[in-house]
Amino acid sequence: MEIQENIVNKVAQSGLITIDLANYSPNQEDIIVYDIKENLFHELILREKDFRDFVKEYDWTQYQDKHVGITCSTDAIVPTWAYMILANKLTPFAKSITFGTKEDIIRQQYTEEINAIDYSKYQNERVVVKGCGDIYIPESAFVTFTAKLSTVAKSIMYGEPCSTVPVYKRKS
Repeated sequence: MEIQENIVNKVAQSGLITIDLANYSPNQEDIIVYDIKENLFHELILREKDFRDFVKEYDWTQYQDKHVGITCSTDAIVPTWAYMILANKLTPFAKSITFGTKEDIIRQQYTEEINAIDYSKYQNERVVVKGCGDIYIPESAFVTFTAKLSTVAKSIMYGEPCSTVPVYKRKS
């Protein structure tokens, strides 16, 4: 006697929409950080003449179509105008320029991508925001996405469709 049972995929029937924020991840190969510490005398002092000479002679084309972060990884006091000069020199080449680290650029890029989403497609939907993955997703991306999504979604959950943590449910 052969017994055949139909296996029902309740997750597929649930009507949940799963969103993976990794799909909005910036291409990290397009991110370069310029550390001004290389221009400091003993990594402490910026000499204006030396800095201006460097800026004039340096090949800035390596930053073509890149997202560039300008930072100083030492505990030096760098005049604001030095960062401004770097931004000016990078502008013809870089896709974007940010004051900060690679992580700052990733956060900014995620924010821009998440702000560009058409949230109307999630109107009254039950949404699961995927939680685990191989790509680094800053917490700020989850916060920004949730804030926008909660204005339209019926419910928001975090995790995987088979095991979620409730985040938000609109009151009927």
